[in-house]
Amino acid sequence: MKTLNKELQSKLSISEVKQILVDGNKRFVNGESAERNLLQQVNETSTGQFPHTVVLGCIDSRVTAEQIFDLGIGDIFKARVAGNIVNEDILGSMEYGCKVAGSKLIVVLGHTSCGAVTSACKGVELGNITTLLSKMKPSVQKVEKEVEDVTTTESIQKVVIENIHNSMAEIRNNSEILAEMEKNGEIEIIGAYYDVADGKVQFI
Repeated sequence: MKTLNKELQSKLSISEVKQILVDGNKRFVNGESAERNLLQQVNETSTGQFPHTVVLGCIDSRVTAEQIFDLGIGDIFKARVAGNIVNEDILGSMEYGCKVAGSKLIVVLGHTSCGAVTSACKGVELGNITTLLSKMKPSVQKVEKEVEDVTTTESIQKVVIENIHNSMAEIRNNSEILAEMEKNGEIEIIGAYYDVADGKVQFI
């Protein structure tokens, strides 16, 4: 697999970048990961980086973006925070990744059995975790209107999906740079949902 450079990155269309992720996840699920010389990629990226995607994911140890999309060193930017929520620092990082470094795609990556979302559904309050979980309340409250018990496994998964959509909306509403880039067709902001049981990613 070729290491991304500026020329290769610039030639990629948004649809091609999406296909890279789709194909990579298929290889991952099938146990057919592409052969890579990671040390060579270290050397080739030592003078610059040109990732095609920015991934906002959860800190969950089972959800490692490079592995589940079968990617190499220098392919993506990653921001990881419990519950894949959005804040100013993450927005600034995304703006750098897209406006400055040329990434074409932003993926908000949620997952099944998310501890942060589960805690938000159960109303957990503990130190700084309380503030973090409060960012998921809009998603919890929306699902609460549709179900009797928001703490069931099925309801929690609905909140996970809603939380992905909420984070996508937060990006568009709170970053003029990224919203304008998407409007101009320079980038696309999409959601994805990883199943920790089978390794498959669904794009939403």
